[in-house]
Amino acid sequence: MGKPIMIVGTASGAGKSLICTALCRILTNRGYSVAPFKMQNMSLNAICSYEGLEMSIAQYIQALACKKKPSVVYNPLLLKPENGQTYVVFEGKFSEIIPAASYMTNRKQKYFKKGLQTLQKLMDENDYVIIEGAGSPAEVNLMPYDITNMAVAKAVNADTFIVTDIDRGGSFASIVGTMEIFNPHEKKLIKGFIFNKFRGIAEMLTTGFDYLREKYNIHYFSVIPMLTHALPEEDSLQNWETKRGDLDICVIRTPFISNFSDFSPLSWYNGVRYVQTPGEVHGDLIILPGSKRTVDDLKWLRMTQIDKAIYQAWKKGTFIMGLCGGFQMMGTTILDNFETLSGKVEGLGILPITTVINREKRKGNVNRKITLGSETYFVKGYEIRHGETSVQLDNPFSEPLPGEKGFSDCCTENACGTYLHGLFYNDDFTIAFLNRFRHQKGLLPITSKMNSLDQEIEQFACAVEKHLNVDAIVYGEA
Repeated sequence: MGKPIMIVGTASGAGKSLICTALCRILTNRGYSVAPFKMQNMSLNAICSYEGLEMSIAQYIQALACKKKPSVVYNPLLLKPENGQTYVVFEGKFSEIIPAASYMTNRKQKYFKKGLQTLQKLMDENDYVIIEGAGSPAEVNLMPYDITNMAVAKAVNADTFIVTDIDRGGSFASIVGTMEIFNPHEKKLIKGFIFNKFRGIAEMLTTGFDYLREKYNIHYFSVIPMLTHALPEEDSLQNWETKRGDLDICVIRTPFISNFSDFSPLSWYNGVRYVQTPGEVHGDLIILPGSKRTVDDLKWLRMTQIDKAIYQAWKKGTFIMGLCGGFQMMGTTILDNFETLSGKVEGLGILPITTVINREKRKGNVNRKITLGSETYFVKGYEIRHGETSVQLDNPFSEPLPGEKGFSDCCTENACGTYLHGLFYNDDFTIAFLNRFRHQKGLLPITSKMNSLDQEIEQFACAVEKHLNVDAIVYGEA
């Protein structure tokens, strides 16, 4: 049976996901069979598994770090918050929408039992399972309902490590507070502390380490410096980028933005600006991203008058692009029969399309071809959406490959929309796409930098391995 290793944090954003990703790749590179696992993830940044089902991008990346196909077995529960409601995805499929309090008190346990069976199977099939917690494991109001932190650790007797973001300050106090809230059984599972995002001199931490060692008889300490990386962030705690490269690429940061990892490759090659005011809406390329609540985000565009800024930029020749929900917003009308029950709503009027949002959810991996000028690019991606779109223009942005069925999308002279998530991870296409804008500005073309997601994982894991005492985690020898 494989060994479970669990990473919990003193707070959201402490670095659990990235430390787990690094551990997955480090142990995989050492020849072990490794699998990631997170019982429950709350995020709007979902992605499509290899089975064509819905999962969190954090476990998707961790699966790639393990050199395994990303599967929903690594993330049984995915929650999406919606105005006090909880949208529940279990084993990759939509399960229910219920009030958050009802999910907390009445629904969790039925999912927890099935999730533990999945975890047990992963332990049977692998040398190590790297388990990620969620938020803080010591929230006293939530601990009675816990199914993703110490409840998991206790169920499988996992060696558990607490990671803390020392750059925020208060790390030692956060660790002590966490430990003091734990009961004796939970304290016994804690094998060490990882201080993440450190910028100073490590010797300055010695007194604090001595204090924790004496108080809790724990001897494992690792200090990870502040590391730069280009891995997609898991949720809205990400650092929203404001970087203008040679091209000015503007992404509208709507309240219900989803699948924002779509734009990470644009950050690698150029930089993007996430904006929330009409005065910021300008540039060479303006992108409307995916949305968990398309109509609500469309109403927000109107309330902020960003809709007018987008329309005016389009009229002046700026290229407007919509992905999934953003594609739907660019049309003439949306009939919402599911997400907000708003009925018929007027769209931005940039593309000749109409959309009906209904309960049925389409999800799956797709292969398409896109023609830019005289070149054709074969691209891979995925779709996760409610809604069917009718296009009144025979000028598709992308087309399905022979033998495949798929969605309709469209393109005009300075606007396009598509349901294809993951589009910009196709490097050849992305380089050609950006070079069209660079040519218009008289800039030299860019070439491939080999900025693949796998390379980003490898580089980050190698950087972490220099500072993380992996042998102590694996063998329990501090």
